[in-house]
Amino acid sequence: MARLREAAPALAVRGFWTEEIRERGTRVGFRIETVSGASGTLARVGLQSPYRVGRYGVDLASFEAVAVSEVEAAVEEAAPGSPMILVMDEIGKMELFSARFRRAVERAFSQAPHVVATIMQRGHPFADALKARPDVRLITVTLQNRDRLLEMIVRQLG
Repeated sequence: MARLREAAPALAVRGFWTEEIRERGTRVGFRIETVSGASGTLARVGLQSPYRVGRYGVDLASFEAVAVSEVEAAVEEAAPGSPMILVMDEIGKMELFSARFRRAVERAFSQAPHVVATIMQRGHPFADALKARPDVRLITVTLQNRDRLLEMIVRQLG
């Protein structure tokens, strides 16, 4: 996020990203961090939840309180033509368990001036519909372009 702010200093940045939670070198879950400084748990091994991806229980309440609230606040702040980027890392299987998140994402794609998001490649009706929108530009991350992604994104926003 800091690199994005440096590359496009005239733009306000809101959004969230996920990071691995590791214990003794082993991944045991995923944490959510927001630009505004909030954090919470997305998923964790051993978490009792009806929402599961592999060995991880998804903490929908934490995800909605942290990440979804950030997306909703960004959409409320965004005005047509405003200099804002909303970053979502990521729109994936765990996140899509939340109906509130899906509604916020739909609003963001319709109302926020600029959305930069990572999205699951595997087929999913919601994700596939986003990727098929005529106003969406997809960049597939490869070993050859991953170090140039920021430059590519800023150029697209320009």
